[in-house]
Order: sequence, then C-alpha cells, then structure tokens
Amino acid sequence: MHAVLSSYIPATSYSRSFLPQPPQAPVRLLLPQGARGAAVAVKRTAAEAAGRCVAASASASSSPATTAVSTEVPGEMKAWVYDAYGDASVLKLDGAVAVPAVGEDQVLVKVVAAALNPVDAKRRAGKFQATDSPLPTVPGYDVAGVVVKVGSQVKSFKEGDEVYGMISEKPLEDPKQSGSLAEYTAVEEKLLAPKPKGLDFAQAASLPLAIETANEGLERAGFSAGKSILVLGGAGGVGSLIIQLAKQVYGASKVAATASTKKLELLKSLGADVAIDYTKENFEDLPETYDVVLDAVGQGDKAVKVVKEGGSVVVLTGAVSPPGFRFVVTSNGSVLEKLNPYLESGKVKPLIDPKGPFPFAQVVEAFSYLETGRATGKVVISPIP
Repeated sequence: MHAVLSSYIPATSYSRSFLPQPPQAPVRLLLPQGARGAAVAVKRTAAEAAGRCVAASASASSSPATTAVSTEVPGEMKAWVYDAYGDASVLKLDGAVAVPAVGEDQVLVKVVAAALNPVDAKRRAGKFQATDSPLPTVPGYDVAGVVVKVGSQVKSFKEGDEVYGMISEKPLEDPKQSGSLAEYTAVEEKLLAPKPKGLDFAQAASLPLAIETANEGLERAGFSAGKSILVLGGAGGVGSLIIQLAKQVYGASKVAATASTKKLELLKSLGADVAIDYTKENFEDLPETYDVVLDAVGQGDKAVKVVKEGGSVVVLTGAVSPPGFRFVVTSNGSVLEKLNPYLESGKVKPLIDPKGPFPFAQVVEAFSYLETGRATGKVVISPIP
C-alpha cells in the first residue's frame, strides 16, 4: 500500500473512555444462536487437516439460526487496544473500553467475527502515523455481526440484521479509532451490506477488504470479458479472490497465478487455468504475456516484463515500476451487495487459513502468524464474545 509515512503523532495517555459514550437504552434484538459464545463452524476437509487450505462452499455452511434474546448494549466492552506503536506485543485485551457512540448515519454492530489484514499490522507498527487516528486504538477493519442500534438517518438496516463490511471508507485516510477487534463497533450505513445467505460470520468477515480490493483492482485495470490475467500471490487473501472474480464475474479468457508447490492444486480449485510454482519457475522467464498483471506480493519490477503492450500492472505492495500503478481501496457496501449473489451461489468462495479461526483471546498469536507472510487466504478472529 502506501510508502511508510515519516511524520509522528505522539501517543496520548491511555483512557478507557477514549470514545464519547452517550446513555445507552436497553435493546431487544435477534442474535444468531451461538453468536455470543460458541465458535462459528467453518467446514473443513481432510486436506485441511493435512495442512492444505480449501475454499469453503457457500452451500456447505448455512447461516446460524436466530433466536429472540433480550440484551442490553453495555456502556463498556472487551476490546483489543494498543496505546503505542510496535509489534504484536503492544496489543492488550481490556475489558473496560467504552462502547463507541453511534452517529446519525451509523449502526452499532455486535461483532461476531473479524479478520486481520496486512494493513492492520502496518498501521499498528506505526507506518501510517501522519494520517492515523489518535492513540489508543482498537484495531480491525473487517467485520461481520448483528445490528443492535441504528442512527436516526439510517434507512437500510434495522436491529437484528446480519451485516458485514469494511468499517473505514479509506483504510489509511482518517481510519477509525475504534475498530472491529471488539465486542461492538460503529459503522456508517453506506459501508455495510447484508451478510450473504449461506455464509457463516467467520466466512463473511474474511471477505470485505480483500474482495473490495480485488474488485477495485480489476476495475481500475480495465479488466473485461475475454482478457487474460496473471495473479502474483494467488493463494493469499486478495489473490485468491482476484482469481475467482476474474473468472466468475469478469469473464476472463485465461487466469494464471503463482504460489508455492503445495498450493498449486488450491489455485486450480479456485479457477486458475495455469498454476505457476514460484519455487521452481520464474514467471518472468515464461513466454506467456497477459493483459493484466496483478501483483499482491511485491514483485512489480518483474510484473512489468510479462504484461502485453497497452496492458495494466496493478501493484498492491512493494515498489511500482512503469506502467504499474497502485491504489488504496475504497470501502463501499454497494460493491459487497453487487457481489453477494456470486457468494451466495458458491461461484466465489471465501478462503480462511486452516489455522483459524483464531479465538478472540488469541489476537496476538493471530497477528504474529499473519506477519509471517505464510497464511493461505484470510486470518479470521471468531467468535468474539
């Protein structure tokens, strides 16, 4: 994403009530059975047990049943917080963080599942201080959960609705101080979409930032039916969705992707026509060229060698070489709604790393694993109590 920004915002002293908290009235709503404590089941196969990750089928996992539950929105909640920049060890679980206030255009979501992204780790490390919110910070962009309160101007959602989305319109521009790694988070109505039918909360939480990045990258590259694409890093959170969107939504004529030896079959199961083992072959030395190359691993200097004349190279991380370009995704609930039918039909499938979902108590371990760069698909946190 962006290059490291050098200016510094000093950390403020930690306050458990760092977000304004108006009086909260009791709320009666429908909560999914098991959403407050039981783990959300993600279907696995013997292949996963052996260390491979398999995309979950939408038909294989139905949305949890709902049951009437009387509950109150508390004044305080459990949340992961950091009040200084650094590695994953700066994260602390606190049980007395103020539940965020709800603006007129926002809903309050009872978080059931959240997902981690590389941008979460970079932000926590202090790489975007010039545009960051003040410390302390509750991290997390991706969320899936249940609406428990709505602002006065909200029209699309009501209490009890199951939703998902990326909670900041721009991940690096004015990001929220109170993110999704908490029991509750406040989100603008326009950033959310109904949770896809047939997906559980963990699967839904794995999608927003990655699928919106994949879709926007294809749009900005001018990708359309009949074109070819090479995806560098096809087994990652974004790469796995680019393969599927290019094939199932945009009508690609050929999809090629790179991964390590043990993940080649996964690429094919996602729809890749050509699976390139980067441990044995240099993709830039192969004779094939592509209309679009989408680089999710930081090999932009090599990516430009295999794009057709007049084609596009989209770089998500690392250095950019002409004609490559970079962008920062914009969160938009209408994009998720547009893609929901493909998710509900199983044509596009979420991909969760087989080590997860990680329980809420193991957010530090989940971040440490994410930062090894070895995750397959998305690192998900679920359930959130």
